[in-house]
Amino acid sequence: MIKLIASDIDGTLVPDGSDKINPEIFSVILKLKEYGVHFAAASGRPWKSIARLFEPIRDQIFYIAENGAYVGARGRELFVTPMNTEEVYQIVRQVRELKDCDIMVSGRDVVYVESKNQVLLHYLIDGYHNDVVQTEDITAFRDENGQVPEFIKISIYHQGYDAIHAAGDTMIPLWGEKLKVVTAGKEWLDMMQPEVNKGAALQELQESLFITRAETMVFGDNLNDIEMIRRAEHSYAIGNAREEVKQAARFVADTNVNDGVLQVLKELLKTFE
Repeated sequence: MIKLIASDIDGTLVPDGSDKINPEIFSVILKLKEYGVHFAAASGRPWKSIARLFEPIRDQIFYIAENGAYVGARGRELFVTPMNTEEVYQIVRQVRELKDCDIMVSGRDVVYVESKNQVLLHYLIDGYHNDVVQTEDITAFRDENGQVPEFIKISIYHQGYDAIHAAGDTMIPLWGEKLKVVTAGKEWLDMMQPEVNKGAALQELQESLFITRAETMVFGDNLNDIEMIRRAEHSYAIGNAREEVKQAARFVADTNVNDGVLQVLKELLKTFE
């Protein structure tokens, strides 16, 4: 019997950077919870962005945020994996030298950007609904108490279809042995501590809730979802997923624009009713 469902958001539940989610999924998640099924929204997004997207049920779900660097529920942190500050600063300086790339560094509750790129800012504020702090220099930024923020993820943005591979070609050779470096969409490259991924975060939830792989259902579309897909026997790639994800998953659902996840959840709900 399924006891835990984890779904990626961008590219899986909604188009990348969108806040347009079918509200029917909220009632389905709540009905499944009545039967003892937990739901975790698993994303590269910060937890506040996830909470705002799932506002009607924000206190009824788990957040696997920042690709697994942050796990929380009901506004409480459960597991957080910070990065080395000096390494973050070094990467910030390197990304400044990359052509047409912008950098976003995630703290626990806000994201920090140096960019004035209006397309990026629109994504972050109006699409993802993040709390954004703009600063001239992330490496010099101090909070209201004069303290250096704690950073948990770096995201590199390169506007344009599949353009982010150019950044990956530079950053993966430099940092691939020290950090987890993974594409998180056609325009994003994410960097976290090496032990951080959605699969490891899902495993923490499984062990905390005494739920097995056989009792877990997962949905994803991109490379940063593969570790999570491997943590579930009931694993689904969305119809618009990358081929590598389809190969890793046991099943293929409909596309995100056709509410593939919702279709499967509604069928699952029928097995309980």
